[in-house]
Order: sequence, then structure tokens, then C-alpha cells
Amino acid sequence: MANEKKTDYRAELFYQPKHGYDRITAKERAALEEYAEAYKVFLNEARIEREAVKLSIAMAEEKGFTEYVPGMALKPGAKIYYNNRDKALILAVIGKAPLSDGCVIAGAHIDAPRLDLKQQPLMEAEELAFFRTHYYGGIKKYQWVATPLELHGVVALKTGELVDVTIGRDPADPQLVITDLLPHLGGDQGKKTLSEAITGEGLKLLIGSVPYAEPGKDRVKLAIMSILNDRYGITEEDFLSAELMAVPAMEVRDIGLDRSMIGGYGHDDRSCAFAELKAILELKTPPRTAVCILADKEETGSDGVTGMLSQAFDFFMEDLCASQNVPLRRCYEKSFCLSADVCNGYDPLYPEVSELANNAKLNYGVGICKYTGSRGKSGTSDASAEVVAYLRKVFAEKGVVWQMAELGKVDQGGGGTIAKYMANRGIDTIDAGVPVLSMHAPFEIVAKFDCYMTYKAVAALYAAK
Repeated sequence: MANEKKTDYRAELFYQPKHGYDRITAKERAALEEYAEAYKVFLNEARIEREAVKLSIAMAEEKGFTEYVPGMALKPGAKIYYNNRDKALILAVIGKAPLSDGCVIAGAHIDAPRLDLKQQPLMEAEELAFFRTHYYGGIKKYQWVATPLELHGVVALKTGELVDVTIGRDPADPQLVITDLLPHLGGDQGKKTLSEAITGEGLKLLIGSVPYAEPGKDRVKLAIMSILNDRYGITEEDFLSAELMAVPAMEVRDIGLDRSMIGGYGHDDRSCAFAELKAILELKTPPRTAVCILADKEETGSDGVTGMLSQAFDFFMEDLCASQNVPLRRCYEKSFCLSADVCNGYDPLYPEVSELANNAKLNYGVGICKYTGSRGKSGTSDASAEVVAYLRKVFAEKGVVWQMAELGKVDQGGGGTIAKYMANRGIDTIDAGVPVLSMHAPFEIVAKFDCYMTYKAVAALYAAK
């Protein structure tokens, strides 16, 4: 009897997480697969933030959302969106309760690590043409060489016209690449550290090799410029006002013989952005106003007019509050924000960087990060115990499978999200999102189960009273 009592106590008193697939029904597993297929389509089509905004607006308008105009009547159930310069987006569904009761916010970012073309990118060296690049966000530079790449973005002409550029997405298009040394001649390169072996200035895209028919200098460069002029009507000077980005050309694919995972570019943070988007598009009239933020510039610190450090979000919320004669700060102090950003998934091939008991694992659900930052919690908002308890309650009521997460061992490194910028506004905020393997690599890995549970988490919070 004594042994039996101890066994009962363990079940009652110990925290014992279970594998996600041991916790869901066959019906929910089918819903999970359906969600994953929709997400794969989104991830394939939204390669850069402009494309993510355009696609999200199209999806929102199909569900009855209209573009917000200051002063417009906003009754409970109204569905609106605010397009911030085609690079960031805010959506809202007006709730039954007044904004003096606060709102429920979910914020994710839609930018991802990539290679931006420099403002004067085109060059020729020994009758080969290249584009100079400047990497965006935190990358391991060696991962981007000998990898097929596409070019996406816009060229802004002096007339104000925007020219959309997409090269490499269509199967009939050519693709671009950064060359690497052959191993036969890479002895000296191999002696360098990973960060030194490939330099930032060395990340040049190979774009052509055939010279223009007429004699003269820079004949290959001229031939490439002629192709671009024929296709897009641009000249070399137009690169000065262009935003062109090289991103991985690999298709989103199921990973694993059991198809339980998804591999693709941009899971950080479009896996969470899609979860937010789908959750708000399905809302009718929530208890409190629901807000979905799809932000830009997170990978470089959230600065700029489309980042979370700008006042774009505050202006939008101030307009909503003014329509109900509610001071903005009163709304913020009663609001809740889920900073929906990915966390690192535990990788048993690299166990030395993680503390297993506090690290998220694939297939254990949405990962809740009480704090991010680095080492001594530098640069984190560190959510309160009450906020974590609130999540536990809401998720338990709605059947959300979740786990606690931490960004590696204490002294190993660290990182940040938009959470602290929301918390600095006086809004209770906590991070939660999809665990990722190979984060910031050209081809990241997530579990379908965790993607689905992140969506369920956002939907549960939007519906909470």
C-alpha cells in the first residue's frame, strides 16, 4: 500500500509533460493536418514581408475585413485592417466589451533573415557578373553559399512607380547562387572559424557570364543590365531606390518518413504570423477587441517606421480608443499581449547548448517563454507569475497543449522578440510560439503539431473573457 500511495503522489504532484500525439484525438489530428497544409501554402507564397502583407490582406478581405479609415463607425463585430507601407499589417475585430476593458493582442513578425542587395549591387569580375549583398538579421554566413536563391522585392522609379521583381520563383526562371571553394583548394579556408571562412563581403550572387555582343568594358555587366531593362524597364541607377532580397529557393516540404514536420524558409516567424492570422480571420464578435500585429524589422531590432518601436501601432490603437472616448493608456493597462515568436527546439545532436528540463521540444506544443534576453536576463520584459498562470488557465480550458521554453543555457547566448516593446507600453506581455530546429538557417524545421497548437493558443486567447 505504501508503494501504491507514492505512485499516486507522483501522478498528482509531479509535472510530467507528455508527447503531443499521446494527447489528441483522431479528429483533432485530422484538423492538425488540414491546418498544416494551409500553412505550407502561405509559407511558400510569402517569401518576403511585402508578399506576406499582400497575401494576408487578400485573405482578410475574403473574410469581410475592410481597410480602416479614421473616423469610420466601429460597432462590435467590425473587422478592419491597417496596412503600414505594405511591409507591416494590423488587423482587428471589435469586441463586445468597451476598450476601457482592454484588448487581446497577438503580435508576430513577418521579416526573416535574408540577403539584401546593396544600393549599388551590380559588378563584373573576370567576365562574371555578380550582385553585391548585405545580409539582414542573424545568419551563419556559410549556410548561404552553394544554395539556390531567388530574388524578390521592388524597384521604386523616380516617377513614383513601383516595379515588382521576382526571379527564381517560377520553375521556368533561372536561380542565383553564391559560389564556394572546392575542398581540393579549401585547406586554408578550413582552418578558419565558421564565422571567418565566409565573409559578409564575400556573399556575392553569381548572375551571369555571357558578354554583350558589342566591344567595350564590362560586357557581361552590360548584358545583365540589358536583360533587366528588357524585363523590368529599369536602369542601373534605379537600384539606388530598390528593395531587392535574395531568399532560399527551396520549396516548403514535409519532413520525415512520417510527414510530421515541415521544412522551409521563414518559419521564424511566419509560423506564428500565420497562426495569428488564421485565428483572427475566424473570429465573429469576440468578448474583447482582438488585435493581430504582423510586424516588420524584428530581425534587426524592431526599429524603423514598420517596426514595433515605431508609433504606428499606438496611432492605430489611439484612433480606436478615441472612437469610444477611452484614454489609450487605460486600454493598454487592461490589455494582454501574446508576443507570438518562435523558440529554439531541443536538438539532441547539440545537447551542450540547452538545459533539457527548461527547453522546448518538438511535438510538445506551443512553447511559452517567460523571458528571453541574454545571460542575466538582459533585454527582457520577464512576464509575471500572474501572466503565466493566466495562460495556464486559458489553455487548460481550451485544450491547448503547451510547454515552457527557454532560449538555451543561461550563459550560452540569448536573443529577443517584440515582447519588451509591448510591455514597455504598459501591456501585460509574454512570448509563446513554435519550437524550431535550425533556426535562421535557409531551411528551418518545425513540427506540424506545434504549429497547430500555436494557432489554438491564439484562438483561445482571442475567445477568452
